[in-house]
Amino acid sequence: MSAKIIDGKAISAAVKEQVRAEIERDKLNVGLAVVIVGDDPASRVYVNNKKKACELCGIKSFEYALPADCSEEQLLELVDTLNNDSSVNGILVQLPLPSHLDEKRVIERISPIKDVDAFHESNVGKIMIGNYSFLPCTPAGCMELIHSTGIDVAGKECVVIGRSNIVGKPMAMLLLHENGTVTVCHSKTKNLAEVCSRADILVAAVGRPNFVTADMVKEGAVVIDVGINRLETGSLCGDVKFDEVSEKAGWITPVPGGVGPMTIAMLMRNTVTACRIQSK
Repeated sequence: MSAKIIDGKAISAAVKEQVRAEIERDKLNVGLAVVIVGDDPASRVYVNNKKKACELCGIKSFEYALPADCSEEQLLELVDTLNNDSSVNGILVQLPLPSHLDEKRVIERISPIKDVDAFHESNVGKIMIGNYSFLPCTPAGCMELIHSTGIDVAGKECVVIGRSNIVGKPMAMLLLHENGTVTVCHSKTKNLAEVCSRADILVAAVGRPNFVTADMVKEGAVVIDVGINRLETGSLCGDVKFDEVSEKAGWITPVPGGVGPMTIAMLMRNTVTACRIQSK
């Protein structure tokens, strides 16, 4: 048996089309400000992809590029300006920041109702209790991919490998909100392969190339691969050993073309949500 491929490109295109249609139908003026500090090549690629998605959806994008050696005060002043700018509905500071800048302090400075990444403490707390406006883009995208399979999360054994604040923890909460039975695994988990092989839904977000092998996967499971790792050969791979796991799983996301496109599509959806909240 070989797994069905969950096509993140097609599903993200459908989400962006819904966003575009909604903006057009309701004649919304939506603006997203993206702040990039320094010239990290990966960050530059992400920012350019976000700008392209904005154009496609009919969202105005404003880019603010600061030099790598800018002071924290300069960055915080820019965030304050954007918080007070009514044409900006969403603010996204591209991470990682240069090491002399305090990421936590910068994120906390963004107005929670413009925090379209959902990294602000108050938005994180709302996710915990299930009373949220914004979901972090990557976990929200993973949920869309799971829903696309037609499989109901309720009552399923769900395993998340990785406990980061950006993916692992919120992913666990979203599965829990849909009545999954959730286990979060990490570097200290004992008998990891055994725990993972019980999962009906397995989400790998550990940042280690080809970490999940076939012996860790239950026959017919839904496998969501959040990892994106560049190998020494220059090629990209996920956290899941795709060739062998796809022979055993029921559904699997490819890398690239799985979770990645969904992250940006969900960002577009969050920006429209922010616009609606602010216009109230």
